Amino acid sequence: MSTGRLLRTLSCVSDEDNRTSWQSNGVFLQPAWDYLQQNHCDLLASPLFPVVLSITTYFLVVSLYTMLDLLAPTWPCINRYRLHPDTPVTWPDIWTTLGVTIYNHLLYIFPAAVAQWLWRPPVPLPCEAPTLCSFFLGIFACMIVFDSQYYLWHLLHHRVPWLYHMFHAVHHRYHQPFSLVTQYMSGWELFSVGFWTTIDPLLLQCHCLTTWGFMVLNIYISTEDHCGYDFPWSMNNVVPFGLWGGAPKHDAHHRRPNTHFAPFFSHWDWLGGTDTPPTPPIRSRGASRDERERKLKRFK
Repeated sequence: MSTGRLLRTLSCVSDEDNRTSWQSNGVFLQPAWDYLQQNHCDLLASPLFPVVLSITTYFLVVSLYTMLDLLAPTWPCINRYRLHPDTPVTWPDIWTTLGVTIYNHLLYIFPAAVAQWLWRPPVPLPCEAPTLCSFFLGIFACMIVFDSQYYLWHLLHHRVPWLYHMFHAVHHRYHQPFSLVTQYMSGWELFSVGFWTTIDPLLLQCHCLTTWGFMVLNIYISTEDHCGYDFPWSMNNVVPFGLWGGAPKHDAHHRRPNTHFAPFFSHWDWLGGTDTPPTPPIRSRGASRDERERKLKRFK
């Protein structure tokens, strides 16, 4: 154990007032937070940890959805949940979007991570974990702020032709998005999303555990929005009263770019008049079963 970690651990153990406080307030996250600090303190304090956490989460979630995309043409139990079941995701689509994603990470994310590692000191870790209430409220507050920021950014880049063609048009080259389209974007857009995801928890003075939870959830939701599936357990089917956009509305945005600008919730689209009634995706209803089977065989 390093000297810094030992001093931090001794400080936390000797702080009886803090221990009494979290026990009386019923902080369920404290045992897990103690374990992480005692066993992974150097990793968690590193400026590189949020970057590694974000990248790892993204590629894990994308890998899961990509496997579903590859299985869907021959697995009806998966394909029936796709928004466009007659248009399989092909290997050229996968390689193209993956290539742009890796290019952006190498050109933008990697240098920024190296700069943080060289110039930013280790992040001080508090002894106390957040209460369960403050953890979820902090994530919710970050989502509300991020949703507002991105709605305005997104709307502006669709309303100003120069901004759209210069920065955002690349993301709209796919009219039927799938998971890897999530980060199929320009470097400016990737920087903007990453900046807000990083700065919002700081502005709201969130606990670092809350910050990491928001980062993971933000990446998962963004990928789900682009995944091209409408599962019963998707967020838009779990959150009541149509308050959540989800994959169906973001898919509609790629087909009708002047609608559904918000990344998470629906209230800004309601207030801004950019929400439209959902319409079913175009499907080849007139095709015979043999014709559909021939289409699917081309992608095996």
